[in-house]
Amino acid sequence: MVSQNPTTQLKSYFSGLTEYAFEARLGIADAPLVDYISDLLVRFLHSDAIYRVRNPHGSRLDQVADMLLEAEARIGSSKREVHRHIGDYALFWTGLYPEALTKVQGPGRKDYFLDYYQQGKWNYYVASTLPAESAPEENELLNRLSHEFELCVKGLAEIRREWARREDGSSGGTVR
Repeated sequence: MVSQNPTTQLKSYFSGLTEYAFEARLGIADAPLVDYISDLLVRFLHSDAIYRVRNPHGSRLDQVADMLLEAEARIGSSKREVHRHIGDYALFWTGLYPEALTKVQGPGRKDYFLDYYQQGKWNYYVASTLPAESAPEENELLNRLSHEFELCVKGLAEIRREWARREDGSSGGTVR
């Protein structure tokens, strides 16, 4: 028997959770979307990936408002990647950890005045309109993420419920 490395195991785990949430719970059979969401979960296991956008001085940007300014200062594929990251960042927080938004968007923070749903949708859309050097077919997926943002948020909430249910050791098909 060949053992899988931890990254492969996590990818398999998150792929299974994502497929279950989207296909079984939401009735959405969309392999590219499911793969994107499960890849996002694996990527965002590391806080360096969540906060990968940096300013010119190398400081990490943890507010969407600052990331938006950084995106506008960039050109080409770099600009596209920052807009895509803002979509991912907004999706991650609104879908998996909405309770953390009170801190992330708390009083005194620039993001206090931003709607993460609208920012996620808008930034996925902007990224979908910019040329992709490595994977041009990804633009269509980013456009779908923009239009289906709320559905993806629901999917991530289902993933979190199933994740919690599995951690609790519960059995059965009912998700809390």
